Amino acid sequence: MTDVISGLGVLARRFDALLCDVWGVIHNGRESFPEACAALARWRGQIGPVILISNAPRPAEAVARQLDGLAVPRSSWSAIVTSGDVSRSLLATRAPGPAFRIGPAKDDPLYAGLGLEFASVETAAFIACSGPNDEDVETPEDYRAVMTIAASRGLTMICANPDLVVQRGEALIYCAGALAKLYEALGGEVIWAGKPYAPIYDLAYEKAGRPERRRVLAIGDGLLTDLAGAREQGLDALFVADGIHAAKALTPDGEIDAASLAALLAPAPPAFALRALVW
Repeated sequence: MTDVISGLGVLARRFDALLCDVWGVIHNGRESFPEACAALARWRGQIGPVILISNAPRPAEAVARQLDGLAVPRSSWSAIVTSGDVSRSLLATRAPGPAFRIGPAKDDPLYAGLGLEFASVETAAFIACSGPNDEDVETPEDYRAVMTIAASRGLTMICANPDLVVQRGEALIYCAGALAKLYEALGGEVIWAGKPYAPIYDLAYEKAGRPERRRVLAIGDGLLTDLAGAREQGLDALFVADGIHAAKALTPDGEIDAASLAALLAPAPPAFALRALVW
């Protein structure tokens, strides 16, 4: 059974390090959550390292700048590890490509300095996908035609962000993972970077100083990424209900609905849950 707790401080003596999700836990893409940031800063100041582990398809330094812009204090994290960091190593081994690129201009840092060339789907050697080109309006179905061509050519896709959707303000927007799922359904091969896969956790453990895994707590709001990744790594997890699954976990007035939460988290419930990340 999942233990619904009042705040992070309840677990202060049980764990030494945190691997904490970013989008949906400490910000929503438009603004940061001050209480979440304060809780992480207190943990870092009093207990141990806080490693932000994000499926953002950009290198850690680019995510740090984004967090600065959202007023997330640097005191609330010790280091950042991203799906973009893992993706860059995968892309570098395939340079100069050429790659068929899918993704917005804001993800340019993913490719900086790698020496990759880009080409049409008809002539590319593989696909590099960081998300829809226009995430505000596009859906995976907008890519069915071009992905059908890619699959018929046997192109491998590197998916730089396994998330299916993320929350931006009150809306949910599609991520690279949703496009990659469609590509797999069309018969295409996908190499996944980021949560829930092991390479991003290996980087996070290194940044945390390689603590005992029984003393590491994973925090997140994604069932298929944060919770699945923690489970695969043998980590206790803390589910944040007021994230991408809020509509299925909370009452209309924003409180946890115990029955709905239990149904959502079955059949693999995490160790802990709370409404929103607070101390």
